[in-house]
Amino acid sequence: MKKIKILFQGDSITDAGRDKRNYHDMGDGYPKYAAELISAAYPDNEFEFINLGISGNRTDQLFDRLTADAIDLQPDVISILIGINDIWHRHLKERIATTDAQIETNYRAILERIKNETGAKIIMIAPYILDFDNEMRQSMRRDFVTVLPIIKKLADEFADVYIPLNEIFAEALKTQPAPLHYSSDGVHPNVNGSRFIGEQYAKYAAPLIAEL
Repeated sequence: MKKIKILFQGDSITDAGRDKRNYHDMGDGYPKYAAELISAAYPDNEFEFINLGISGNRTDQLFDRLTADAIDLQPDVISILIGINDIWHRHLKERIATTDAQIETNYRAILERIKNETGAKIIMIAPYILDFDNEMRQSMRRDFVTVLPIIKKLADEFADVYIPLNEIFAEALKTQPAPLHYSSDGVHPNVNGSRFIGEQYAKYAAPLIAEL
């Protein structure tokens, strides 16, 4: 039986209320659904799923904890969904104005360490924001015009799998046109949104897992 260790990394969307005393707890978000689907699809493999997403994290904070929360674990697969807080904090009253260049520098440093210090395959998940009629969300969406190409460029250079989640949600909303179906605030997924992301994760990860 093949043993495969999969690490989910990111911010609150990955954290999803997990029990931080037990990194095998998947929380209530997309890692839970992805893990269930992957386990069911590959019953002859033994999977160890680890969730170390931390709510509120930006790219610099993920870099700061990378040794203990990624490198030391030596996963076979690491997935990363990060970046929305770098954008969000630009628009809060107490701003942390991470520039596009800083996001790229931080994210590149994360990916270089993973490539150089582990044998892990990398799944990069693009951040997303749903189209809510609210001034802050609209401002955040405008930032995506420059941030998403940076993440795609890094994915082309480093990732084994890239999940263009912002585009996937945009396509899904053509047939399910109410963003509230997936999220109450345009960022944090509800059960429908978490299940949807988990399904996309399992689908995009399937060829990679089959090759391990």
